[in-house]
Amino acid sequence: MYDQHTAEVPPTVPPARTAHEATTVERGSFCVARCSCGWSGPARRSRDLARTDAEDHRTTAA
Repeated sequence: MYDQHTAEVPPTVPPARTAHEATTVERGSFCVARCSCGWSGPARRSRDLARTDAEDHRTTAA
């Protein structure tokens, strides 16, 4: 009988984050947009403006 060699499989490497995952975080009466890349926007009293900051970051950072 002969040895059967299976094809070598390279180790799996998690895919690099290409998409920015921006969210909003509440800090007291302020809301801050933050991203998985480490970016953070200015503190806002308006949640809507913080969401806009996050969306702007997602579209310009891509």
